[in-house]
Amino acid sequence: MSSYLSLLKQYWGYDDFRGIQREIIESIGSGHDTLGLMPTGGGKSITFQVPALAKEGTCVVITPLIALMKDQVENLRRRGIRAAAIYSGLTREEIIITLENCIFGDIRFLYVSPERLSSDLFQTKLRHMKVSFITVDEAHCISQWGYDFRPSYLEIAKIRKMLPGVPVLALTATATPQVVDDIQDRLSFNEKRVFRMSFERKNLAYVVRRSEDKQKELIHILSSLRGSSIVYVRSRRRTKEIADLIQQAGITATFYHAGLDSVEKDKRQKAWQEDQVRVMVATNAFGMGIDKPDVRLVIHIDSPDSVEAYFQEAGRAGRDGQKAYAVLLYNDGDQRKLEKRITDNFPEKDFIREIYEHLAYFYQIGVGSGFGYTFEFNIDKFCHAFHHFPIQVDAALKILTRAGYIEYTEEQDNQARVMFTISRNELYRLENTTPNEEKVITALLRNYGGLFTDYNYIDEAFIASQCGLQTHQLYMILKGLGQRHILHFIPQKKTPYIRYTQRREDKEQILLMPVVYEERKQQFRERIHAMTRYAASDDICRSRYLLRYFGEANDHDCHQCDVCLSHRSEGMVSEPALNEAMSKILELVSDGKPHPITELRDIQLPTAELDAALDYLLKEELIQQEDGSIFG
Repeated sequence: MSSYLSLLKQYWGYDDFRGIQREIIESIGSGHDTLGLMPTGGGKSITFQVPALAKEGTCVVITPLIALMKDQVENLRRRGIRAAAIYSGLTREEIIITLENCIFGDIRFLYVSPERLSSDLFQTKLRHMKVSFITVDEAHCISQWGYDFRPSYLEIAKIRKMLPGVPVLALTATATPQVVDDIQDRLSFNEKRVFRMSFERKNLAYVVRRSEDKQKELIHILSSLRGSSIVYVRSRRRTKEIADLIQQAGITATFYHAGLDSVEKDKRQKAWQEDQVRVMVATNAFGMGIDKPDVRLVIHIDSPDSVEAYFQEAGRAGRDGQKAYAVLLYNDGDQRKLEKRITDNFPEKDFIREIYEHLAYFYQIGVGSGFGYTFEFNIDKFCHAFHHFPIQVDAALKILTRAGYIEYTEEQDNQARVMFTISRNELYRLENTTPNEEKVITALLRNYGGLFTDYNYIDEAFIASQCGLQTHQLYMILKGLGQRHILHFIPQKKTPYIRYTQRREDKEQILLMPVVYEERKQQFRERIHAMTRYAASDDICRSRYLLRYFGEANDHDCHQCDVCLSHRSEGMVSEPALNEAMSKILELVSDGKPHPITELRDIQLPTAELDAALDYLLKEELIQQEDGSIFG
């Protein structure tokens, strides 16, 4: 352990480990397959980065989050640690160079997406690497019972067979007892070995606020509580609508969803992280791998599909240990919407078979053919052609993927590509080019080779910064050069793909086994009902409910959620006494100045009445509390 501590001090500046970091590090460092359950912000990265530095070879880190890959690679390199990542957008040459550097021992950490594992190139190179151990981040994605199951994670078990004797470290922030067992089975653990960190967040108050007018309630809460905030909504369209609403109320806001291009995502994320805007309105695409410790408030306007998703998203508040709030806005209509998601996510089997058949018509694939074929998939065009709704089509394609008939990959982020269509000599003789066009041409030639013979992926943000341009200006210049036939420009786009993993079957032969359909539908239904029970319950502490769901025994209430505060007020103080105490406190803060809480002792009323009144006023956001003071 002394060597681990010295590495921790040398590279991170910490004197000791916290929570269960030490136990996990000792376990994986000793060559044991290990599962670590750590809440968001619990310091997961330390648990694999420290032991990997103490071992020879490359630590292969499997994560679905490209943003997290880039961020961690950059952080490691800043500390003088050799790290690399492979993700969509890199050229084949760049991928080969990275993998060969791992073989030669020049890379200590290699970050890859689970989709990359099935690549022949990756598997060929992996066989020649000295791998210290495999780290599986977001490990719940491998469980068919997890809320975010991803078939690509199943490739990890195959990779393990290629690397006999190489241990695996699985990490997740959300897993029920059933999922914990399934993760270990799916990853072929040699023995059960689980380390759990308490999921209790003592600084985070969970609140369910019933409201028929959610938008009005949202503005009220944001106006009453200060600090950086995230507002989660269900759809991409709603992100902009709600951000505009918040801005109209005089609060700075921006929005984020998976449909934005990477440059725009980075710009908005940076503005929020640097507090140029206070509120980020987002779909669930935002948050994974985002490290902003001072988020004071997370609000869900729309209820997530599961307690796991809610817990993870709500847990992005208060990572700095200071008081924070997670608020779910809920009304009677939400239960109906949640129930509808069951049929949306699991349409009838005959409908799924029909989608499979229509897909074959769409691509003109006959029965017995199509194996290995890959197609770009435009879901809007498909739905228009066959009169379907996108939500049900998306669900059907995912079920067909789980059944093994196709592979449906949602929105791959493909970088822009460029190839010159004139010769180098013709390029040098060009006339009537603007100064900015000349800068762009020069930057392309300086940074990329082979542009006269083949397409090259380009980093638009990098080229724009080199030329002193905005990204949209670069786009227009490249488009203009394309119209003049100087080069061919293929803009960046997000494209879903469909690959046939079997020869096309007649639709009547499509088998949807219980493990693919009925069992998963029942599991999804149970998760939906657990979420509705959480929202509708008013008789159990919110924190206790969440911890119990994840299998953690907890014998005490949090004393800060809406249920605890309600029971405390109801059980201890009469209504007239409560009203009198609230009136006195409001009178104290009516001058608009902050008052130390200790000043409440000067009010000549029983402590129980003052405590109940203070809890109620804070809960209703009629007063605010910060740094030991209260104010109106």
